[in-house]
Amino acid sequence: MLNNISVMGRLTADPEVRQTPNGVSVCSFTIANDKDFKRDGDAPNWIDCVAWRNNAEFIGKYFKKGSLIVVTGSLQTRSYQDRNGNNRKATEIVVNQQYFAESKRSAEENQAGGFAPAQQTAQAAPVSYASADASDFTVTGDAEDDLPF
Repeated sequence: MLNNISVMGRLTADPEVRQTPNGVSVCSFTIANDKDFKRDGDAPNWIDCVAWRNNAEFIGKYFKKGSLIVVTGSLQTRSYQDRNGNNRKATEIVVNQQYFAESKRSAEENQAGGFAPAQQTAQAAPVSYASADASDFTVTGDAEDDLPF
């Protein structure tokens, strides 16, 4: 069966690293993931994640609240009973890999004073060529002459 998921977002709190009774590291954290198409009043998706062993220790050491992270893994749904004896379900990503999704400098700026100001993030936006016309481009040769067949 295919069960792969990749998500990018910001950590909503510092990751919590614990040890199982057998000494296995486990890290729980939540990612806030913005929706592609927002309507007024739309909140981000809040996605629970769990990482085990070396992944847990790595995330606990290098990621903090507000860090931009990419996680890949599998989606897991589990059942449990809460403190009041009610049956509950939890859906979470079991992290197989994690990636830094911003530069160290950007991460430090986010940690120091919240998220980067809009003017700084606007400078990093991709260049748009929508307004370009034919005079902005040059012909470098006949492409058909370079084909090997």
